[in-house]
Amino acid sequence: MILDKTFPPDPRVENEALALIDAGHQVFLFCLTYKNENHDECLNGIEVRRYHSNTLEYKLSALAYTLPLYKIMMSNKIEKFLQKDKIDIIHVHDMVIAEAAFKANSTLRLPLVLDLHENRPEIMKTYPHLNKFPGNILISANVWKNKEGALVRKADRTIVVTKEAKEELKTRLGLADEKIVVVPNTVKSTFYTEYRTEQTLLDRYKDAFVILYLGDTGLRRGLMSMIEALSIVSQSLAANDRIKLVIVGKNSSDIVLINKVKELGLEEMVDFEGWQDMKLFPSYLQSADIGVSPLHRNLHHDTTYANKLFQYMSFALPVLVSDALAQKNLIQEVNSGLVHKEKDIADIAEKILTLYKNPDLSKELGLNGKQFIEEKFCWEKVSDDLKDLYLEFKKP
Repeated sequence: MILDKTFPPDPRVENEALALIDAGHQVFLFCLTYKNENHDECLNGIEVRRYHSNTLEYKLSALAYTLPLYKIMMSNKIEKFLQKDKIDIIHVHDMVIAEAAFKANSTLRLPLVLDLHENRPEIMKTYPHLNKFPGNILISANVWKNKEGALVRKADRTIVVTKEAKEELKTRLGLADEKIVVVPNTVKSTFYTEYRTEQTLLDRYKDAFVILYLGDTGLRRGLMSMIEALSIVSQSLAANDRIKLVIVGKNSSDIVLINKVKELGLEEMVDFEGWQDMKLFPSYLQSADIGVSPLHRNLHHDTTYANKLFQYMSFALPVLVSDALAQKNLIQEVNSGLVHKEKDIADIAEKILTLYKNPDLSKELGLNGKQFIEEKFCWEKVSDDLKDLYLEFKKP
């Protein structure tokens, strides 16, 4: 495995590596280090190989498809790694370092699997630094998109995280179905079966109807619409009704959300919890009545899942999601929640009140989601397709 970051932590990389080890493979992980760490280390059975990097290389990674320097620097490291550990198959995590991996493999010609964790060229369009000088001159999302297509065509197999991402690549590039494998991000069964409860959290929210949001709170995630919808909801409540929007996560743009809460006089209805230890997530989930993912629509959000969806469903929470395509399709297929039109605060408010006023419906939707996770979509189930992919390379 080739990773352009430090390790740990990286849940997807670790989950995939452990799944392949469980299937009988030996997994070596090329990763980077920026300090004095062990170069060679075995972590949970993963043979980690750390190669020194520096601030210059890190900055050049943003220019990976503008200048050849990053590719040259990284390919030299990767080539040494491939030869030292006598690697048989290469699994590249995401596209930043992919071209360097192809260059390092140019003489060895080993099978190479490209694992696209997200639609990188599309999400780049939302980066503030790419919409102003000098980023808008030096880095082109369209160049990255063209390069992504070239890398996918060149790879023996490509892994994506949703059916929608697979269809987008197949349609755009005219690829055969078997060239692309779907391996979603989701929760391990231990997430919802082995956890500690923080009683103080349960006590804090025991008398409230809690709308829970977990994760990054950047404005494209749609929380502004959720806050504005809460203002409409508040007008329909009786004096003794207590609804709380609990936001666990943060972003540099949070001041915009905080100011909107103050402007609307919703301080008593919104709790900004900031980043919390993931060990506390089960307690927040136990305290909640709805889980929300109000993403704005774009090609990135339309072709990926937020992991929070599976965290919500694993604790039998009904979910309220925007009509970003991948999450909309999933929730409607499973019948585990309600879908609102993106940015439509009246629609969001109506759906919140529907779940608030119909506890039997909420319970039914929540149980549908929980059953789906347990029987079909926990990591132990979805990783079978990853294991099957590597069996193909073993066939004579």
